[in-house]
Amino acid sequence: MPKESGPFEWLNARVKTTVLLDGSPVTMPAQSASLNAIRCYLETLALEQQRVLCALKVDGRHANLALPLPHHGLALRVEAESVALAESHLLVIQTARQQVQHVRECVETAIPLVLINPRHIARELWWNLACQLKEPVLTLSLLPDHLCGSASGSASLKQLRQWQLEQVAGMLRDVDQICQTGDTLQLSDALETRVLPWLQKLGELIHLWHDTVMAGVRLRLNENAL
Repeated sequence: MPKESGPFEWLNARVKTTVLLDGSPVTMPAQSASLNAIRCYLETLALEQQRVLCALKVDGRHANLALPLPHHGLALRVEAESVALAESHLLVIQTARQQVQHVRECVETAIPLVLINPRHIARELWWNLACQLKEPVLTLSLLPDHLCGSASGSASLKQLRQWQLEQVAGMLRDVDQICQTGDTLQLSDALETRVLPWLQKLGELIHLWHDTVMAGVRLRLNENAL
């Protein structure tokens, strides 16, 4: 006898998901209702056009492309953006944005957890965060030095990245010293008043770079269209 569909499979078959790639609607093949199946298909379409996915939104929420998408759950709208391989620096910037957002969520989750858990667990939580805090700065080191030019201010991109590396190194050292004392209250306070503000500023800087680079891409596209 054929296996009966469960509630999730029945709803998934009944709900139609709107899928967009670079603003254009995409007709999904049959049996491609899961988010991971949709992502895989979009990545294939992009690669066929010598492009690569740089952003994905599910019902208005940005998804982290560095992490697997949920296996279960219904989506009404999936929007993907891609960049040409020649514009790979955009992918670097998008990756750094996603890394900042992910570690920020982890820090926000960790702030109350370090208070209610024993010292050794609080230390492990911090050391896990410390590894993630370095990732967006290291990702940004892949950007060419000439990118963004004076649009980021008087300092060059190379100088700004150097400052970020110095800031994250100093922050990691200071918070780690607090962690070694075993004072979970101070550790929670440091996460809230030192780490989160730094991530906020880094996210704003990356957003500025993204907008600057996108403006340059649109300008080149308009010039080529003439």
